[in-house]
Amino acid sequence: MLTGTPPQDLRTPTAPGQEARAAARVAELDRRLGDPTDERNELSYARLLEADEAGELSGPGERALDELGLNADFVPRAEGGRLERLDTLVRVMRQVFRRDVALGLGYGVTSFMAAVNVWTSGDAAQRARLAKILTGGGKVSVAYHELAHGNDFLRNEFEARPADGGYRLHGAKQVINNASRADAWVLFSRTSPAPGSRSHSVLLVERDGLDPDSWQVLPRYDAVGVRGCLLSGLRFDGTPVPASALVGEEGKGVETALRAFQITRSALPGMAVGTTDTALRTVVRFALGRRLYRKSVMDIPHARGTLSGAFTDLLTCDSLSLAATRAVHLLPEQTSVLAAATKYLVPKVLAEATQELSVVLGARFYIRDGEHGIFQKHLRDLPVLSLGHAGSAACQATIIPQLSRLARRSWFSDEPAPAELFQPRTDLPGLPYDRLTLASGRDALSATLVAALDRLPGASPEERAVQALALQLVDELGQVREASRALAPEDRTALAGPAAFALADRYAVLLAAAAVIGVQQQASHDGGDAFLADPAWLAAALHRLARRLGRRPAALPASVDDRMHEEVLRRFHARTSYDLYDTPLAG
Repeated sequence: MLTGTPPQDLRTPTAPGQEARAAARVAELDRRLGDPTDERNELSYARLLEADEAGELSGPGERALDELGLNADFVPRAEGGRLERLDTLVRVMRQVFRRDVALGLGYGVTSFMAAVNVWTSGDAAQRARLAKILTGGGKVSVAYHELAHGNDFLRNEFEARPADGGYRLHGAKQVINNASRADAWVLFSRTSPAPGSRSHSVLLVERDGLDPDSWQVLPRYDAVGVRGCLLSGLRFDGTPVPASALVGEEGKGVETALRAFQITRSALPGMAVGTTDTALRTVVRFALGRRLYRKSVMDIPHARGTLSGAFTDLLTCDSLSLAATRAVHLLPEQTSVLAAATKYLVPKVLAEATQELSVVLGARFYIRDGEHGIFQKHLRDLPVLSLGHAGSAACQATIIPQLSRLARRSWFSDEPAPAELFQPRTDLPGLPYDRLTLASGRDALSATLVAALDRLPGASPEERAVQALALQLVDELGQVREASRALAPEDRTALAGPAAFALADRYAVLLAAAAVIGVQQQASHDGGDAFLADPAWLAAALHRLARRLGRRPAALPASVDDRMHEEVLRRFHARTSYDLYDTPLAG
């Protein structure tokens, strides 16, 4: 069992020392994992690339995470673990992801994705048993979808047939991370042959005690990205499991999964910010050291602008991730849409930013080893986070049915989000699993965008640029509202046409705009981080988002680009992160 700080039920309003614990944990991981640019480090980029080429997870990496007891970060404090804040978990895992996406997914995030189903809907005995597995260093896998049916859960054929006071498992699940070495699996299963959502349930099945002749691990899959992850499948042929394996109520599997998605969709994108952080850092190092036409690459305006743009996108993605993870604590009834929008937009923007950075890297982008090899690996690994049960289309399909309701009940009428939603280091109440809802007619985040029009100062050129951009974005929200109200009934479902999916995309971009406004306003109000309080980065972020929406905003003052470029270089030389936290890094 985990030693150290005793378990604590954080359903009480606050827990003193949350930020101190979070910062210490992040520093502990970074220190133990070491400088990834130092080839003497067994967890250097060079060694991680060797493991990737061999199709293996880093052995030293897994040992280091074992020593750090990382699995306890996925277990609520009330169950004997460290999990108290979702945004803290993101910060912790970002240290792993900035080095190796495969290690982040393969060591533990898969266990987290499985576990949230049990934390959300499991009984006390199941929570205690799972906590014991994880804090003891074990792993848990999750199997939602099947290759034949993709994200269409209701057509899943894998069965848990009621029998002998329990269930018998029949069928196969494919492409499961860690299926071959997990101590338990969370299986989304059909428990009734009847059509509809009430025919599926979630089971927590432990490997120990299963009839070894009735099930098997399927052959491993090869993958282009995350090559070290152990992707395989499971096949069962009448395997008996006890009734106690059922998580929640029979027939409530869809609800359990959708509530779990609100947590995982909020958290995973923010972890991936560390991946693009490394990509940006790698290209900055190259641009400063490479000379062309008697100048460094950094002196070329296009290169300089690309680096500043990627940095801006990182801040935007982290702002939306921050709002999503903190909303699970503060606005749990509203997280269905916000989590889906975050999971849809953040990996997409990060992948595009990394692709743009590859242009600056030039031919070295193709190299899979050496000083710049980690860039190529991250570019291959990053798209994996947009696939699976929470892929882009699945996330948009979560948003689309709620657009018309939001247009009628929320937009331009709701109160803005609480200030705490945008304060990275402020304490939070515990995770209210029981308050997560499948749909909501409220959206406090977009209300922050609308309210900003009356609160934005306009004294400096940067502030006036922000005002003009915010006005355009509020106008865009008005257009999205009208288009959402006009959606035909068939376009208010997951089977909607392309126009509805484009509408969901526009809405996600507007939520990102609201998030960056909220973060900058709170930083300015609190007198904290001087850079985040500066309207220059806000102007840069809103300008890129407006262009993403097809707008043609006026050119920004030259001081905006100068300020962003200055901060890119400062953080590189100071060895601090390119996210909202400006965290000191080992390398």
